[in-house]
Amino acid sequence: MILDGFGLPAQLKLKEASVLVVGAGGLGCPALQYLATAGIGTLGIVDHDTVELSNLQRQILHTDRRIGYSKTLSAEVAISELNPGVKVNTYAVAIDSSNAISIIQSYSVVLDCTDNPASRYLLSDVTCALRIPLVSGAAMRYDGQLCSLNMGEASPCYRCLFPKPPSADSVSTCEDVGVLGVVTGVIGTLQAMEAIKIITGMNSVDPTLLIFSAQSTPMFRTVKLRHKRKLCVTCGSVIEETNYDVFCGQGSHKPFHLDRGDRMTPVALSTRLSETRGLATVIDVRPSLEFGICHLPGSIMGEHAPELVKKHQEIYVVCRTGSDSQKAVLELLNAARTAQRANMVVKDIVGGLVGWHLEVDKSFPVY
Repeated sequence: MILDGFGLPAQLKLKEASVLVVGAGGLGCPALQYLATAGIGTLGIVDHDTVELSNLQRQILHTDRRIGYSKTLSAEVAISELNPGVKVNTYAVAIDSSNAISIIQSYSVVLDCTDNPASRYLLSDVTCALRIPLVSGAAMRYDGQLCSLNMGEASPCYRCLFPKPPSADSVSTCEDVGVLGVVTGVIGTLQAMEAIKIITGMNSVDPTLLIFSAQSTPMFRTVKLRHKRKLCVTCGSVIEETNYDVFCGQGSHKPFHLDRGDRMTPVALSTRLSETRGLATVIDVRPSLEFGICHLPGSIMGEHAPELVKKHQEIYVVCRTGSDSQKAVLELLNAARTAQRANMVVKDIVGGLVGWHLEVDKSFPVY
């Protein structure tokens, strides 16, 4: 309140403002904390997921006591403890083209705290059409970035910067490759700062991208962005209807699944390992870093498929969630056919190590 250049007028603007935070995870949690304590009048929270133990290191608004809660409810509880004067609207849904406009249209500023391209394009398109400022943040591994979009007539939208989405095979998430919790804290906090600047009129009109890298010196650098593209399909006068999952390659093909006969449940694997007393081999196809965190007793890391086929008669393949292991099983089955080992047993473990934790051993660590 006594901050020079801020004062009561700016504080009243915050009180009258409404900010929608899409994603109550690693980015959304610190953003919500600082927006709530700054005195934003109304906060909206969109997230369809639930609180999980493995995410608490970066999703700092949630607690161990609220594991299993919807993230929107958990965030609402935390915000009410921080500042009971803030009105909180919760939307425990996955935001998509069927509900985005109805959710977004009543807010002053939107924060994109999601981690997938389809949501980024959707939020940009809708906020651009509604002329609502969008603060887009991203974080992965040791790096993060931040930019504010839809800030005026010359300001670009997300499609102006990235007309074509990355290929589906090249897209990773924090869950896939990990992220240092402090990195999401830095970017999420800066998203809150940008929202406050926009609401109070302190923001710059020049479009820039802020890039953060915890492993660089200096850790921050700024890149000047291009202005609005004249031929952008979003910034133009006609907005095309878009299937965002297909546009980003996330819905253009069916997920890969092995035949049921080539798969085994974690419970069945546990039984089989007890029966064979070490004769069966469990192959773990995760990277060595993840294998070092935790692995099933007696399991070994994957090798080249032909070598595994030569050495073992009965192989069970596991990964973190049961996706990569299916591809490995297919490769092993092809190698077995090439080696004319028709009687060889090769099976994927449904749900991977997460499934083992849920169905066999609750004490087995998940991450």
